[in-house]
Amino acid sequence: MANNYWSERNKPYIPGQKDVFKLSRSKIELFVQCPRCFWLDIRMKIKRPSGPPFQINKAIDELLKKEFDVYRAKGKSHPLMVDNQIKAVPMQHDDLDKWRHNFTGVSTLHEPTNLHIFGAIDDIWINEDGEAIIVDYKATSKATEVSLDAEWQVSYKRQMEIYQWLVRRNGLKVHSTGYFVYTNGRMDMDGFFDKVEFRTKVIPYTGDDSWVEPTIIKMKACMDGDMPAVGTAAMGGECDYCSYARSRTIDTLKHLDKKSITVSQALKQLEK
Repeated sequence: MANNYWSERNKPYIPGQKDVFKLSRSKIELFVQCPRCFWLDIRMKIKRPSGPPFQINKAIDELLKKEFDVYRAKGKSHPLMVDNQIKAVPMQHDDLDKWRHNFTGVSTLHEPTNLHIFGAIDDIWINEDGEAIIVDYKATSKATEVSLDAEWQVSYKRQMEIYQWLVRRNGLKVHSTGYFVYTNGRMDMDGFFDKVEFRTKVIPYTGDDSWVEPTIIKMKACMDGDMPAVGTAAMGGECDYCSYARSRTIDTLKHLDKKSITVSQALKQLEK
């Protein structure tokens, strides 16, 4: 499965192709942020530079899953759910492990575009009415209390809404309110002593996934078209990656011009 996934992932999209094309939830987010970065990724396989992996966040995700799985097996509510008066239990479902797996996730074929959309969820709870509740784990460390109030956190909300859309497409009745299990590493302790103490907050969010399908249709049009305009950065202004690429290209061309090196000569040097 993993080898097949990576093989498909490394293939660029060919405009008008008949084969199904796989797109992860993160690619939808990329398109919303910057259509040009999305186009370069899908069509040219030129990806945004990535930062180091958040290994501590990954560890917390895995530990939270194990913790909630204990209560899932018992069919009981986790103490965090009880404390927040959430009348639900961690859901038991035959496909839950697949839905959590990065290579598969919750998936659906969007027939109008022939795009296979998927995304790996953290958890699903189920309430007394049999409605699935989408849950996402988040981890950070800051002096102030965690919230969803920052402008850049709209990406978290879109993530939740895409998961809700995907799970609905898989035949489950999904409650419009999902939850972020958001844990914060405290920095007000007297020392490290091989331990970081966390405080966890359960934050409700009522999603609206009505934007997802129209966005997928726009994505497909972008994939079949010419390179689009630059998008916006998370904190405002034009896309940071596109701005950097433009500045670097302009300065490189100016330098080549001073050296009387043609662009074609420079390309030959780079290809060696």
